[in-house]
Amino acid sequence: MRKLYETKEKPKKAFLVSIITGKSNEDAMCRELEELAKTLELEIAAHEKIRVREKTAKFGMGSGKAEELSNKAVEMQADLLVFDWNPSPSQQRNWEELSGLPVVDRQEIIIRIFARRAITREAELQVRLAELTYFLPRLTHKYVDLSRQRGGRYGTKGAGETKLETDRRKIEKQINLLEKEIDQVRKQRKTQRGRREHNNIPVCAIVGYTNAGKSSLLNVLTGADVLAEDKLFCTLDAVTRRFQSAPKVTVLLTDTVGFIRSLPHSLIKAFHSTLEEASLADILIHILDVSEPDIEGNYETTINVLRELSNMKGLNADELKSAGKNTDSQAEKPSIDIPMITVLNKIDRLSSGDVEELQNRFPDSVAVSVKNGIGLDTLKEKIADLIRKISR
Repeated sequence: MRKLYETKEKPKKAFLVSIITGKSNEDAMCRELEELAKTLELEIAAHEKIRVREKTAKFGMGSGKAEELSNKAVEMQADLLVFDWNPSPSQQRNWEELSGLPVVDRQEIIIRIFARRAITREAELQVRLAELTYFLPRLTHKYVDLSRQRGGRYGTKGAGETKLETDRRKIEKQINLLEKEIDQVRKQRKTQRGRREHNNIPVCAIVGYTNAGKSSLLNVLTGADVLAEDKLFCTLDAVTRRFQSAPKVTVLLTDTVGFIRSLPHSLIKAFHSTLEEASLADILIHILDVSEPDIEGNYETTINVLRELSNMKGLNADELKSAGKNTDSQAEKPSIDIPMITVLNKIDRLSSGDVEELQNRFPDSVAVSVKNGIGLDTLKEKIADLIRKISR
């Protein structure tokens, strides 16, 4: 009798660490870190939520606490440490030397998810640029294979065998080439937008937090077949479909990549040609998941990313390198001057009283259930009314 062997690779075990300071959105951040890890098919060994009394340049916390966490991760036979903050490259190396385990931060997790989700040539170019930008200062970072489903990119196959400076020069050269290629993509998109403007068809961009239901809304309204799953970052490319919201009122409806807290700035810059569809739209349809406890935090995250896109509007590849450096200052954040409809999705998960309370918190919003079709006619009417208003 032949002996059968298990050939499927076991998922990597991740030891998650979050720093708690008392901010209102920390529970949501912790939940998101777990969702990000699961999306990357990691098994969560444990999730430590700690308060840091002493901060040091070496670990970002006291050496005693760092050693305690490292020992716990090793005892639980974790394959890697996952941090909910972004340690500096030197801190990352220090943690890896202390624990003997690869250290992955929130940014790297998101970038790796994007790498798995990238399907089109444009998305692959943009993800590759974000990867190289992230990994350039981390060339000595321990490698852990989290890319079983994808491959062929520097930064997902481990450190090279050449000297560090040679690798650095190669990566810098690749970054320059990618920026030029993506700049060409932006020009092509600009040409396509010019054709649409010539046809005088208004554009509505669906924006919002990841997994809020943007692709599902596009599919229901236009009959498109965009992938829509209960997972983070299913859509990376802007998908546009024609939609008739009322008789004689035709618009182009565009689905965009979802946003998330602490979205790596390199991804915002890399995906600028795709996200630009939102910043240049005639109307924004901002969709919110009402079942999310921190719905206000999700709302603000999307608004802040849109502000950053407004700040980057019209910049070329060279200008994008320095764009957004001062966006932390509220005074310097540009306003969003595009008409916006707020859509409260997944109301089938709430009671009528809770839905009414949310509509009071978000005035002039439209409550819908994309899944059950509730409220979609009202949304269509609101889109048509707004199109007529801006077309006068």
